[in-house]
Amino acid sequence: MSKDELYEKIKEILINDFEVDETLIKPEARIADDIDLDSIDAVEMIVKARPLLKGSVDPSVFKMTKTVQDVVDVLYPLTK
Repeated sequence: MSKDELYEKIKEILINDFEVDETLIKPEARIADDIDLDSIDAVEMIVKARPLLKGSVDPSVFKMTKTVQDVVDVLYPLTK
């Protein structure tokens, strides 16, 4: 899976599971400020992305993620 494909999957999760307006979802969109997901929602987003991953997710890594692109960058190595 490419980074672009992973981004699209994360975007689908945000639209379908969190009812985020598609126009708000951009790589530079800030999860808390622009998309309005709280920390619990952010964790749930990662849980919903788990079927796309081959490795396990270290929750502490997500404390550093601020944008949608940050999420993609953290998850991408786990898709291999």
